[in-house]
Amino acid sequence: MKSRQIPNRLRPSACPGLLRVVQALDGGICRIKLDGGAIRAQQAIAVADAAERYASGAIEATNRANLQIRGICNERVVLIDCLLAAGLGPRTAAGDDVRNLMLSPGAGIDRRMLLDTRPLAGQILATLQSHEAFHDLSAKFAVQLDGGEDLAMLEHPHDLWLSAFHQGGEQRLAFGLAGCPTDSPVGSVALADGHALVVAVLELFLELARPEQTRMRHLLAEYPIEGMQLRLAERVPLQAVVGWQRVAGSSDLHLGAHPQAEPGVVYVGAVPPLGRLDPAMLRGVAQLSREFGDASLRFTPWQSLLLPNVRTNNAAEVMGRLQRLGLACEAGQPLSRLIACTGSNGCAKGLAETKGDALQLAALLHRHGPAQTIHLSGCPRSCAAAHTAPVTLQAVAHGHYDLYFRDAAQPGFGALHARNLTIEAVAALLDARSRSALDA
Repeated sequence: MKSRQIPNRLRPSACPGLLRVVQALDGGICRIKLDGGAIRAQQAIAVADAAERYASGAIEATNRANLQIRGICNERVVLIDCLLAAGLGPRTAAGDDVRNLMLSPGAGIDRRMLLDTRPLAGQILATLQSHEAFHDLSAKFAVQLDGGEDLAMLEHPHDLWLSAFHQGGEQRLAFGLAGCPTDSPVGSVALADGHALVVAVLELFLELARPEQTRMRHLLAEYPIEGMQLRLAERVPLQAVVGWQRVAGSSDLHLGAHPQAEPGVVYVGAVPPLGRLDPAMLRGVAQLSREFGDASLRFTPWQSLLLPNVRTNNAAEVMGRLQRLGLACEAGQPLSRLIACTGSNGCAKGLAETKGDALQLAALLHRHGPAQTIHLSGCPRSCAAAHTAPVTLQAVAHGHYDLYFRDAAQPGFGALHARNLTIEAVAALLDARSRSALDA
């Protein structure tokens, strides 16, 4: 897509896109939506160059497996032009907002995958961008396509999810609305009908939803799910799903070296500190992918990245060089389990400098390392984590947080454990809790 195709006026939205730079306290934000989280090494270098030349140099991996550049000032047009020239733009200008299709980072390479989701994903993305009616969807409306991989984020809720399974020797896709693949499915379709199902769900949503009902959960709060099933069955052949439930794999498969489906190769996963890279770091990772992989990177919903197709005997060297670039490759490293939003340095809603507080917490927890993921949120909106983390710190003032532990019976962040804690107090409490669990 060429820059001359950018419309003079994009529809209003608080969500950044590649073509819509949204202002924050630290400058403009440009979000680059990656097809299936994947990006070529040369494209990654283009992102690093654009961030260095036309912005503050801050590059963030997002929890939807995208990238965003922060701190853009007066050169947003030339920055966008550079990214478009690198092939990182949408097929149509109006289609940028709706490119919200999340795959497993292991799509096509995971040893446990039931099918390679990338061909179907390509069909869905093309339709989302080219079908004009779908451009009315909210910029937050999102679809997940799960191929049964071990490496899959199954806790992020989506407006529509599809998950592969086998039934009677046939490849089928279970699906659900306003939830996650671990939920009970609404029904299933043959793999060949997967694209038609997505189209039918989106068209039906647009027919039924009022303008203020921008997400599937808003519609289902008033419209019965049984009614949706009946209406969908008129458009696509549906079957019930009996005796199947999606089960999550290990939570640490996005870190370190793991065998792929192809013998003799691994992918290597690493986490940039708190999801943020600088240009030198991104260039270094891109160079490693050229030297040891297939000149591609994959970003993940854990705000991390993978280098796929690395020869097994090169994995140790790749991990060592990633760590020298400043990325964490092991689950025991404190920063590998910490999530933090932009915080008060970049967001007007942030009540604390969450990035700095997270670094302080990581240093305090260094001896034992956090046993669970810890999420620092500058306000109740939870921008950095689309799911509820095991431990959440919600800022209430500069350097002070309320502490929550995830509880399925409680909404939001979970059960409130303590109020108005300093980072030192949080570290002491979590350390004591960890030691208590080990002694039990």
